[in-house]
Amino acid sequence: MSNTRAARGIDTSRPHSARMYDYYLGGKDHFDVDKQAAETVAAAYPGIFVCARENRAFMHRATRVLAQEHGIRQWLDIGTGIPTEPNLHQVAQSVVPEARVVYADNDPLVLKYAERLMRSTPQGRTTYIEADVNDPEALLNAPELAEVLDLDRPVALSLNALMHFVTDAQDPYGILDRLLGALPSGSALALSHCTPDFDPPTWQKVTDIYTAAGTPVQFRSQKDVARFFDGLDLLDPGVTVGHRWRPDASNGDESAQAPTDATVSLWTGVGIKP
Repeated sequence: MSNTRAARGIDTSRPHSARMYDYYLGGKDHFDVDKQAAETVAAAYPGIFVCARENRAFMHRATRVLAQEHGIRQWLDIGTGIPTEPNLHQVAQSVVPEARVVYADNDPLVLKYAERLMRSTPQGRTTYIEADVNDPEALLNAPELAEVLDLDRPVALSLNALMHFVTDAQDPYGILDRLLGALPSGSALALSHCTPDFDPPTWQKVTDIYTAAGTPVQFRSQKDVARFFDGLDLLDPGVTVGHRWRPDASNGDESAQAPTDATVSLWTGVGIKP
């Protein structure tokens, strides 16, 4: 993997969603143009920082549940984003050291930092592939994927805060059908997706900001997010707001600190392929 190749491909003239997300999480791998765009979003929707944190927390919990309760030992994480510890493989391998994880993203900046995603346990495997969710065939046929994942055994498809960057014109449900179609019975889908359901005017502003920055987005209703799970066996509590999906009991009494649904504005769910 060449960091020089990655650096050449990084466009710092306009904001990028992955770098804006890094800013929301308090990271350092972004540029001024990303910070400015992110702060414009935050001015319209101050809850964006909570939304980003709850998205990460959901990914951690869903990964642990799939490893502990459903025997999943392989993950395909698309739209990985800039590495933020603990990464998915660190969570999975803390439960099952033999876990195998393939990360995929099409952002050159993620490629630059991908070595952070390679620190696997000796028993497990991780790799990173440069791929785009809009080209599922190329992603599934990547030789790096075949080196790490056995597609004859269950795989968890992890799509965190990704599919709202795939508009209806790009056929998001068809893309997901192709990805899940390549995975055997017992595989899983863990998905999170921002929604305008709780505050449509605010989310229209967020849509306009991203679109003006050159990143088309389509935030979806609970009904439309639930469509991604058609044909799957949804785990309890179904498609729910991020902080309500199996919250950690270790957090104690959350009544005083739990964010509102409108602040989080993130639908989440996990389903198992029959």
